[in-house]
Order: sequence, then structure tokens, then C-alpha cells
Amino acid sequence: MVATAVLAAAGIYEMYQVLQVGGITILEAVVLALFAALFAWVALSFVSALAGFAVLCGGWRNDVGISTDGSLPEVTSRIAMLLPTYNEDAPVVFARLQATRQSVDETGRGAQFDWFVLSDSTDPSVWIDEERCYAELAATQDRLYYRHRPHNTARKSGNIADWVERFGGVYDFMVILDADSVMTGDVLVRIAAAMEADSDIGLIQSLPVVVQARTLFARVQQFAGSLYGPMIAAGTAWWHGSESNYWGHNAIIRVAAFAGSAGLPTLPGRKPFGGEILSHDFVEAALMRRAGWRIHLAPTLRGSYEECPPSLLDFAARDRRWCQGNLQHGKILTARGLHWVSRLHFLTGIGAYLTAPMWLAFLVAGILISLQAQFVRPEYFPKDFSLFPIWPAQDPVRAAWVFAGTMGLLILPKLLALLLVLMRSHTRRQFGGGLRAFGGVLLETLISALTAPVMMVFQSTAVIEILLGRDAGWQVQHRGDGAIPFREVVQRYALPTALGATMAIGAWLVSWPLLLWMTPVIVGLLLAIPVALLTTRAARSRPLLMMTPEQIDPPAILAQVHALADRLRGASQATDPLSALRRDRRLRELHLAALAFHPPRRRGRIDPHLATARVLIDDARSFDEAVGWLHPREVRAVLGDDETLRRLLQLSSADARPAVGDEPGG
Repeated sequence: MVATAVLAAAGIYEMYQVLQVGGITILEAVVLALFAALFAWVALSFVSALAGFAVLCGGWRNDVGISTDGSLPEVTSRIAMLLPTYNEDAPVVFARLQATRQSVDETGRGAQFDWFVLSDSTDPSVWIDEERCYAELAATQDRLYYRHRPHNTARKSGNIADWVERFGGVYDFMVILDADSVMTGDVLVRIAAAMEADSDIGLIQSLPVVVQARTLFARVQQFAGSLYGPMIAAGTAWWHGSESNYWGHNAIIRVAAFAGSAGLPTLPGRKPFGGEILSHDFVEAALMRRAGWRIHLAPTLRGSYEECPPSLLDFAARDRRWCQGNLQHGKILTARGLHWVSRLHFLTGIGAYLTAPMWLAFLVAGILISLQAQFVRPEYFPKDFSLFPIWPAQDPVRAAWVFAGTMGLLILPKLLALLLVLMRSHTRRQFGGGLRAFGGVLLETLISALTAPVMMVFQSTAVIEILLGRDAGWQVQHRGDGAIPFREVVQRYALPTALGATMAIGAWLVSWPLLLWMTPVIVGLLLAIPVALLTTRAARSRPLLMMTPEQIDPPAILAQVHALADRLRGASQATDPLSALRRDRRLRELHLAALAFHPPRRRGRIDPHLATARVLIDDARSFDEAVGWLHPREVRAVLGDDETLRRLLQLSSADARPAVGDEPGG
């Protein structure tokens, strides 16, 4: 904190010297205030990364007691592996879970782990496909459980809370996975043993590494996370200590600690600031730390994986939800008893999104100052008495140094992370050699520089929408190949392109030097559409640049995911969910048995979609006719009601009911 304050003070002082020549105008004061906040943010990130470089150079000494080499420790606790899912590709989701299970079983500690798929899926086809995949795997192994919630109360956090209240008392620890999570048995056993060894630890967060990138955009995120991520995470883990954070997945949690202290409040007021907490993980970690439990990050463990959205648009859609959730934290900042570092987590989470509109405002204010100096007649003599005129001017030499210093704070962490790779021969080989690693850093920096201004516009738009009261909802996460229709790309990137053209014209009206000065931002905005089309294209499986250790030497667990997904998908027959139940007796019996655990319908209350479905089923002369009439919302209602579903399944195409007027004597 002291180092950040010193750096920030130095940068702000230099910027003040740039602007104060001839006195500070109102616009210049706005620019100075925005610069102060933005530069302090950059300084904090730089100092944290510098700390990570120092601790990794000196050999990481964690205070969690996790050994990253040697024989695996024994584990005696009962551990629940929880996979919440929402309208995901069922074969791939179950394949990831099964690959993780096989890896755990290979350690010889598999008997301590139970496996749960907690579905909130609303798509009828996905729901039945999940049950089909579950039946396929459960036929050959035990301790695998599947539960589908009829009501998605509180989304993912509510899904986890429901499991904790109903089943958590049986287990010592739970590991929360995402639908795209894969973890090796080695890392799971080691973090479980660390939890057993220290009864004060409430949560250990692993460092997930992005894998399976299929597009150039995802490849950039994958390379950046793999090369820069460990150093950045080591820095934050060092200074956070036992007040670290929780990212919502790939983490092990002490169930008793979570159940006793991490119950989430419903925020007062209307959405988007009120209601259920979206970014629940930050809050759960803060509440556990408030209760005295230690929260740790384990940045050096390898074997924790996740995937990345395939395009900037998909990334922005997910980011929109995170933006709303983080801004909600403003209502929690003043909660009693929170540790100051937990409050800092909330502030940095809020700042991660507020800096985007601040950066945009900083750029616009800078252009306005230049336009004012160029076209507005200055008031050389103020209204108050003065012996000397006031000349509107800035110090261009100092401005260049401030710019260079800011760029240095942004670029130097990348070079330090590269230096860590180059210093160790084994790590260097994992990235394809020093030259290819250096080329990868250059390419990643170029693409990131082109996409950063576009992301600034998307995040600024998100903040404005939230301030205007627009709720993000619960969108399905796209994890495909990133293909987006050209027309949609043009529509979605029209605003950044128009903003770039406006900035270019404004800067050109002032001077060519200003236009050149703003080129990094303007080029990224003007090229938003072609860069989007380029980065969503499928990337080579083994590229020349931006190679990662997982591409040089693919972990066996990732290959197992592909094989298992192909096997589960091969057993699927493309058909509607109701026909699948009718054709597959085992699947039908499983589904009907699960409905027995759904809460009973209240007397006098009926879902309007279910009521419509019953009328349509009663009017239909055959099963096929009834299925053809039902809307997806009505199909879901039928799948959730035992009586109506049985009534539909009793209809037969062969024994069709006669039409009105066709019965004898009609």
C-alpha cells in the first residue's frame, strides 16, 4: 500500500506539473482527477505484480502448507465435488466431471470423494440430456448424484446453498466446479490434505489455467493467463495472505465454515442494485473471513483448468453480469465486521468496471481541452486583478514522460513474467523456447492493445445501463467455436467504430501530433470489426506463437475429456425430450423417480404453461400431435409434472383417438 501510494503520488504530481502551466482550468482539473484515480489503479497492479516477481524469484513460500512435489498425502475426510450447471452442453459437462473423477480414482483416494451434478437447466432438451448422461455413467459407478431444481432461486449461489442445507452436514469439505472446470486428482488431494492439516482454513482457491482455446481471441487469453497469471497470482497471494479471495469455482471449502457464516442477504431495493447478489463469491469469502476463517490462494499448484469465452462478444456478455454483481458490492462495503482487505476486494472489483468509463471520460476531456485551446479565444486576463496574463498551455515534454511512465507500469509486468520464463530452462521449453515466448508476448500485447479500447466501450456501456436500472438477467454462457454472423458483428461493433471515427476527427481538427498521440486508442476502435472477425476465427492447434505448457505437453486429463464427451454424445439420439423419454424406458423411469422429490404443487395454484399443456394433450389424438403443439415452455412444465407427463406418454400414434364426429353414431 505504501509503494502504491508513493508511485501514485509521483505520477499525479508530474501530471499536475503538465497541466498547471498557466493555471488549472475546469477541464484540466477534471483530467487531473481522472488521471489520479486511473494511475493509482495502475500503480496498485504494478506493485502487486512486482511482489509476485520477487517472491517467485526467491522461491515461493506459502503459508498453507501445500507440498507441490513428493508423494501424495493421505486424506481421511469426506469431500463432495459439486458441479452446478445451467443449460450447458451435457455430454461435455459430464465428460469433464468424469475425467476429474478418474484422475482422483487413480490417486487411490477416490473413496473419500462423492460427485454431484446440480442442475438449474431450463431448456427441456438439456434437462433430459443431462439425465441421459447421468444414467449412462451411473450404470457403472456409485457415489454419483444428479439433482434438477424446479425453481432457480438465487441462481448458482442458491443452488449451492440448497445443497449445503440438505446434504452438507455429511461432508467435511466441498469443491465447487464450474461447467468448464477440470481438476487433476493430484491437486484435489493436496488441497484436501492442507485443509485437514489446518483447522483454521475455511477456503483454498486454486489458480485455474485456461485451456482448450479454439479461437485466436481465446488463445490470447490462454497465453496471457499461462505466462502472466502465476506471477500476478503469487503477488496477490503474498500480500493478501489469509485474507485472500474466492473466485466461485475450482476451490475447496470447509462445509461447516461455509454453512455457519456465508449465508447471503437479499439486498434492499430493486434490480440491478437490489435483490439477489450476482457476484456471490467475493461476499462469501468476506463473510467467512469475518467469522475468523482464513481464506488462501494457492498460486503454484498445477492441475486446475478452465475454459475461456471464444470471442470478445461472449466475454463481454459474461462481463456484463460480473459488472452488475460487482457494482452491487457498493451496498456491502459498509457491512459491520468485515476485514479491511475484504473491503479492498470489493473496492477493486467495483473499480475494475468504473475505470472503463473513467478512461473514456479522460480521453474525451483531453480532446476537449485541445479543441478549446485551438478554437476558443482564451481569456488572457482574468476578472480578478493580475499583473500578468494567463496563457493556456501544457508542458509537452513532461506529458511525454508521464505517458512513457504509465506505459512502463503497464508493460513491465509482462516483461518480468517473460523473464521468469527465460530464467528456467524447463519453463522455457514449456513455452516453446525463449524466442517463441518473446514473440508470443509481442503478439499478445498487440492484440490486447487493439481489443482494450473496444472493451472500454463495452464496459462503459454496461456501467451506464446498470446506472439506468437495466438488469443483466441470467444468460447462457457460449462455449462453442466463437462463430458469429457477420451482420451481428457489424451491429455490435458499430458503436466502438463510430466512437473511434469521432475521436479521430476531433484529434485531426486539433493537430496531427494529437492524432498520432491517440493512435493506439483510435486504431483499436476503427479496426473493431475486422479485428473481431479475425479473432473469432478458429486457431491452429499448434501455433507458431503463444504456445502454452498445456499445448506443448497436453495433460492426459484433457484428452480424456474429449474421449468421454464423444462417447456420451455418440449414445445420444437427436430427438425432442418427450420422445426420448417415451422411447427409452430406463431414462423414463429415472425421470419419473426424480419427480417424486420435487416439492408438491400448492392447491389452487397451477403454472399457466402447465394448464395450457394439459388442454393441448387432452385435445390431441396422438402423442406426436400433442408434442407438435407444445411450446418449449409447456414442454418444460410437462416434464416437471408427474401426472401430466404420464398422461402424455399414454397417448400412442398407433392407437390414435378418433376425431370428433368419427365415433360410431356420430
